[in-house]
Formats: sequence, C-alpha cells, structure tokens
Amino acid sequence: MPDARRIMPGTRIFQLKIQLLGVRPPIWRRVMVPGEMTLAQLHHVIQTAMGWTDSHLHEFEVGDARYGVPDPDWGSGDVKDEARAKLFRMAKEGEQVRYTYDFGDGWEHQVTVEKVLAADPGIRYPSCTGGRGACPPEDVGGAWGYQDFLAALNDPGHEDHEDRVEWMGRPFDPAEFDLAATDAALSAYAWAGRPVRAT
Repeated sequence: MPDARRIMPGTRIFQLKIQLLGVRPPIWRRVMVPGEMTLAQLHHVIQTAMGWTDSHLHEFEVGDARYGVPDPDWGSGDVKDEARAKLFRMAKEGEQVRYTYDFGDGWEHQVTVEKVLAADPGIRYPSCTGGRGACPPEDVGGAWGYQDFLAALNDPGHEDHEDRVEWMGRPFDPAEFDLAATDAALSAYAWAGRPVRAT
C-alpha cells in the first residue's frame, strides 16, 4: 500500500462489511481501516481480505460518481482517480459504496460503513475481524458461473465434475475462511507498519 502514514490519536477507524453479491453460501469480510485511506488503498485491502488476486480491472461507485484508475485511451475519462479519494470523504456511517472487480465476471461487492470509531492504541490497521465463505476462483464466470461450478464440483455424477476438478487443480471448500490468515495477510498493508501509539 503506497504512502502509508502513522495513525494519529484523532484518526477515525471505519468498520466495513464487504459483501459479495449474488452468491450462495454468503461470502463476506469485516475489516477495520483508517478513514484517511484512499480508495486505491482500500482496493488492495478488499483484494487481500476477500482472497482475490488483483488480476483484473476494478471500479468503485459512490453515488453517481465512479472511481478507479483513469485511462483516457480506454474511454474512461469520466472515471475519477481513486488515489485522490479518501474513504472518510466518500461515505459516512451507515452508507454504502459499490466495488466491482473483473468487468468480465462482474463481481459486485457492497461495502457498508457499519461504524466509525476512535483508533485503538493496541490494534494494527487495517485488520480483519470476521468473515464467512471462501473467495470464488478467478475466472469462474461470475456469480452464475460460480453456482454452476459448485454444482459440478460437489456432484461426482455431474457431467462436468471431472473437468471442474481438473480445472481447479486443488480441493475447494466454499465454506472455508481462515480469519487468522486473512488478518495476517493484511499486515502487509499496515498503516505506517506499526500499531497506533497514544501521544
């Protein structure tokens, strides 16, 4: 995460619930992040917390505005620069932001600001405090493709079962979620690389 900075005692912490839409069983993560984080930095947090590989384009929708990585060569002149948009200016407690990952598969995430809190001197941010469900495989075909994938994977008698097992290349449990591993992965983006210190 670029431009990390020290969390000061007055920094507000945003408790966010990131819900992947259109899938069953439900897949979500709860993260705690500094409100001064940019949407570009939040993108990396979402990718890591959810389990995506950041292999595709993405975009945030805040009200009628779109934020991402502007690229005039691809007709994205109306997309505002996510690196200049700070979370605390984008959404308040109770409000939502839409995050889309992989325009081909169309993974839609609803990011809800559940609470805005004071920073805790003993906590590293960002952190993951809860979640449910494994991240779908990349390039599985979006929400519809994922449901078809699970149906074939879980039924040895399904005509596509062997192809899906071979394509996946490893065991896949849709209910799997490792909170400790997810939180540890977020430590790579620690705000200034150290815990909050009261001054």
